[in-house]
Amino acid sequence: MRVHMVQASPQTRERRGNRLPPTRVQTGRAITPARAKRGPSPIRVFFLGVLAALVAVVVAGLILGVLISRQAERNEAGPADAIVVLGAAQWNGTPSPVLQARLDHAYDLWAAKYAPAIIVTGGTGDGDKYSESAVARQYLIGRGVPDSALLMEQQGRTSYESMVGASDLMRQHGWRRALLVSDPFHMLRLKRMADDLGLRGLTSPTRTSPIVSGSETEWFYTLREIATLAYYLVARQ
Repeated sequence: MRVHMVQASPQTRERRGNRLPPTRVQTGRAITPARAKRGPSPIRVFFLGVLAALVAVVVAGLILGVLISRQAERNEAGPADAIVVLGAAQWNGTPSPVLQARLDHAYDLWAAKYAPAIIVTGGTGDGDKYSESAVARQYLIGRGVPDSALLMEQQGRTSYESMVGASDLMRQHGWRRALLVSDPFHMLRLKRMADDLGLRGLTSPTRTSPIVSGSETEWFYTLREIATLAYYLVARQ
């Protein structure tokens, strides 16, 4: 019995060669499109922002603290047109120990002829009868400073207001170089204020203040000074 072989024509072979292979049937879980990658949640972004802000505040505070400490260690006493004493509390007409320490240092500088005049600053506090500057003036007169060598700034309720008043007095006399007297932690801010007000500020901190170096009280005032200086650098007041 003969078997006849049927040979496909070239056209048939070409059609078969172009035919796509049969699609396999997938079993089990259906194929789904890949999910888009999600970004961080708003809450996470918020807390990361808060953390970054806190870190920035801490770093800035540390830098200011170092700068305050470095300036506190310096005594830039030199020839000046006037000695400017920053006010502090007075007790019913008597200088507080802090104010007295500043005035005694100012007197020593004046007696050493660093400047011919002393500007005392500070207004009247709530409930007080006397201004800080009036009490300071009387104290220095009692120590032998002539009235002609004393000028008073009586309106300042803050360090900046006192420095503004002192700079106005200096300009009226054609003076520019100010020898600044206060507690050590206060020096950097006063120097910056003097520069901003057009004065040449030289710092000479008192070393006899009851706010003893290294004490808890000094740490408190230094921390407060960091915050106050930061505010001044932003607000300029």
